[in-house]
Amino acid sequence: MMHTLPPVERFRSSSGVDIYRLPMVLFPNNFTGHAFVLEGAGALTLVDTGSGMGRSNDDLLDGFRQIRERFDRSFTLSDVERIIISHGHIDHFGGLAFVKEHTDAAVGIHELDRRVLTNYEERVIVATKALGIYFERAGINPSMRETLFNMYGFAKQHVTSVDVDFSLVDEGLIDGMEFIHTPGHCPGQVCIRLGDILLSADHVLSRTTPHQSPESITHYMGLDHYADSLRKLLRYEGIRLALGGHEDPIHDLYGRIHAIRASHSRKLDRIRKIMRDQGASMTISQISKAMYPDVEGYHILLAIEEAGAHIEYLYQHGHISIANLKEFEAEPNPAILYELHD
Repeated sequence: MMHTLPPVERFRSSSGVDIYRLPMVLFPNNFTGHAFVLEGAGALTLVDTGSGMGRSNDDLLDGFRQIRERFDRSFTLSDVERIIISHGHIDHFGGLAFVKEHTDAAVGIHELDRRVLTNYEERVIVATKALGIYFERAGINPSMRETLFNMYGFAKQHVTSVDVDFSLVDEGLIDGMEFIHTPGHCPGQVCIRLGDILLSADHVLSRTTPHQSPESITHYMGLDHYADSLRKLLRYEGIRLALGGHEDPIHDLYGRIHAIRASHSRKLDRIRKIMRDQGASMTISQISKAMYPDVEGYHILLAIEEAGAHIEYLYQHGHISIANLKEFEAEPNPAILYELHD
């Protein structure tokens, strides 16, 4: 069944930039998100490109058609002179090769995600290797590991490396756009401030607490970095509206940040309760199954990463420790059993 998208919306910042929000279906399961066109911030700028999968490219083109027809603007995708990728996840940059067929626009991304674009094939190999080590330490059985690897690699097969022309830096300014580096959900995640509007990408969403993955898989990810980045955003006053890479506009950014922080605190408390009730040491896989007993398909992988990110945080902050330390020392890569201290 064809998924019906909402129309393109236009928002105007206090700095006079028109921000067009283009909805797209990013994956075949009808997972949706947004690209943004910025008019009035120097060169015509596209923020994120969609996934390049399924109907995503067609939805992007249709977004430009709606801008012309509904808002009486004359530009097309070919008129874009600058492309900014908010972070190195496929649903935000997978359509970049398609976009580059229409325009020779300069491409920018934070330096911590730059290699995801320029050395994509290498990055997939490195990430897959790290994920395999994580799966073993999490206590996932070999058959399930193979299933998870297949799911992990499926969406990555259509993407190839692309050139990057410039890097985004924390607190850097380009034509009135202020870039705020907010690692956690992704190493090179940036938010973009335009006057009183923030493009919050996947750092802050209106309904979902953005997915967390352990830093043991990829540096500059993990709950500790994410929590620091949430606190960092609270220092930026005067933001009237935040527009995420998915879901609805956020009219109270600061309240939403506090709600997300509270949600993660509840997850940490839940893990401690699970371990306390178990009365014995547990693997990440066992804790994940207790936290998310009903997940299926790709959500199993997300659950194992999400639980692992919170377990890693508890370990980093001294709330849990490795119960089978002698085995961990003696064996190449055994499943880690964690025990609770409090």
